[in-house]
Amino acid sequence: MLFMIGVWGGDRKVAALSYFFLYTLVGSLLMLLAILDIAANSGSTSMVLLEYPLTGYSRLIWVGIFMALWIKTPLVPFHLWLPLAHSEAPLAGSILLAGVMIKLALYGFLRIMLPILPEASHYFSPFVYALSAVTILFCSLATLRQIDLKQIIAYSSIGHMGVSVMGIFSNKLTGLEGGVLLAIAYGISSPALFILVTVLYDRYHSRLLRYYRGMAIHMPMFVILLFIFTLCNIAVPISSNYVGEFLSLLGAYQFNLGLTAIASTSVFLTACYAIWLFNRVSYGYTSSYLLRVKELTRSEYHTLMPLLVVTVALGVFPDPLVSVNLAYLCNVLN
Repeated sequence: MLFMIGVWGGDRKVAALSYFFLYTLVGSLLMLLAILDIAANSGSTSMVLLEYPLTGYSRLIWVGIFMALWIKTPLVPFHLWLPLAHSEAPLAGSILLAGVMIKLALYGFLRIMLPILPEASHYFSPFVYALSAVTILFCSLATLRQIDLKQIIAYSSIGHMGVSVMGIFSNKLTGLEGGVLLAIAYGISSPALFILVTVLYDRYHSRLLRYYRGMAIHMPMFVILLFIFTLCNIAVPISSNYVGEFLSLLGAYQFNLGLTAIASTSVFLTACYAIWLFNRVSYGYTSSYLLRVKELTRSEYHTLMPLLVVTVALGVFPDPLVSVNLAYLCNVLN
């Protein structure tokens, strides 16, 4: 990813590279120190054998591992590297970031923290909930102020990750299932939105929202797909995003009603910035800056359609993902 940003990035690729490298380095070193401490005190790093009771030692280990995953998720205030990395990375880099890399933090929560440090995770859950609620509210409001198309999607993905984290730390099976489903769902719909933004950038060499208007007249297929994936980003029914977000918030409500009520404002705020973005790009008089309007090519269309099919299929029938993870998530709770 460093080479992808540094070699094929945009005009601010040096700043994006520096942010990405330094944030990731610091978080990884803290996790490494925590793992070395576990090995020194227990003589093993096997996740099958390790399970620490609620002591000051386990809390310290939990903090070291959580700091790394906090940065990788990312949650406020360690989120600044992601919008910059998204805006400067090429399309392949943005897809990897949105679809794979930031989802590794959720894997760390489910595979390392909850099974190995269950008591410490439960002890710090109110802090994680407060942090996630602040992240959801802040990033949703910040998205309304962005003018770069890629940064709009990047900030929205941070807010959605906050919902996933709340579901995972709910200590409820519904919340755990919802967190996993939501992460997978946005790992599909967010790359699709980045592809659509890149379609515009390849034609007009600008990601600034002010230059786009009236695309529905000249690019109807592009606008239709943008509309569908915008609805997925809002998490409307029949999309896998809806199933994941509903289950995450349902599990979170059972754990902490007040903070979940604050986090639920994301449903309204996501609709605000997503519909505003779609209306601004699609409708109105055609922008005078758009001189040569070109519809989606066949390769672009065939790239987006599998993402659409998977998103709708998992929204209608999410059982394959739920059944695959059910046994493991039950073990996590036990």
